[in-house]
Amino acid sequence: MKKTYQITEFSSFISGKEVDGYISLPESTFAQLENFILSNTNGETDGLDLMSLSARKRVGKVITAKNYVGIISMKDGTTIEILPKIYSKEDFTARQVKTLFIDMLRSLQNSPFKSLQSTAVDTSKMNIFEIFIRMFLDEVYVIVKKGLKNDYNALSENGGVVKGKILFSEQIKHNYAHKERIYIEYDDFNTNRPENKLIKATLLYLYRQTTSNLNKKDLRTLLNAFGEVKPSTDYSSDFERCKSDRNMTDYSTTLMWCKVFLAGKSFTAFSGSEIAFALLFPMETLFESYVAVQMRKSLNPFDYKISVQDKKYHLFDYPNRKFLMKPDIVVQRKSDKAIFICDTKWKVLAKDKTNYGISQADMYQMYAYQKKYNAKNVTLIYPRTEKMRNQELNFQSNDGVVVQTCFVDLFDMKKSLSEIERGFS
Repeated sequence: MKKTYQITEFSSFISGKEVDGYISLPESTFAQLENFILSNTNGETDGLDLMSLSARKRVGKVITAKNYVGIISMKDGTTIEILPKIYSKEDFTARQVKTLFIDMLRSLQNSPFKSLQSTAVDTSKMNIFEIFIRMFLDEVYVIVKKGLKNDYNALSENGGVVKGKILFSEQIKHNYAHKERIYIEYDDFNTNRPENKLIKATLLYLYRQTTSNLNKKDLRTLLNAFGEVKPSTDYSSDFERCKSDRNMTDYSTTLMWCKVFLAGKSFTAFSGSEIAFALLFPMETLFESYVAVQMRKSLNPFDYKISVQDKKYHLFDYPNRKFLMKPDIVVQRKSDKAIFICDTKWKVLAKDKTNYGISQADMYQMYAYQKKYNAKNVTLIYPRTEKMRNQELNFQSNDGVVVQTCFVDLFDMKKSLSEIERGFS
């Protein structure tokens, strides 16, 4: 039976036994996951950055999730679902964590996830992969309802009627002994444009991968609507040929989904012989994006200007500008042009760690931001943890640099941001 195994960051899988504190996988699934990690070591993104491998007495081999979240779908239909590790003053369910994860994905710029509507599906009954498929299908339904876009496509034909132009080289090659036939090339106005071909290829791919009866039913319906379209067989070439004019606006989000499914366009390029699909996201990126979007919503645009991933300054200016500085969030108070800088760090701090676990490199970075931007203050934003709840950590140097720390509760962003924003007034 095809099954979904759910885990959160920093939790662990074992195999062959039941042990408190661990999630047990069937031996074959555990072996596939282990091979997946090992086959991706030393690549563009190291598999050991995703999950660590270890062995423990009386437990055996252990696979521990690290700072990537998302899904790994295996060819036998098994799905591994990795969710963020969230701490909050409120009790919450796995369904709420999944909904929060979807909201965080929606914050990503230039991605199809902006269209995700977590309330449109029952997330408690669908794994993340099936939710993604559902959202893609909703986009394709919009296109089908409005009608597939047509375009002129060059066709060649060896027939008895002249239209378009004669291909003389092909005429000589094929019709030397058939003078009654003419090899021609002409333009035909039809739905076989690259955008539709890519959508058809994605529909076929997802039909093979989905385990949801609802998704499979809708995929069949949409495949019928694309009945006259030939599926793409050269994804890279067809993506390059896609047009982005006003006439194709309705296709933009759908084509981003096609890149996700056909080319694995998340933030990683994981692969493996037993893996059908892996869509994984570094929590550092999701946390940074989510905080920035929530802060933009929270601050009054008439009072503050926000810049995300600001590129105004380099660390050095002479003889050439070198070492670009990119603070996550730069807030400017419009009344007096005062600057406040925030940088997000998806790290678990604790009182028993050296310097609470704050990186010395991060402190150097914040010191440089304050000096270069002449900021009123700079703030390091961390996720709230069970070990660091209401702790206030502020650091000040004799030359006027102040670095503040703040811990945000992702289930209570309004209150968390209000505490940060008090420092902007």
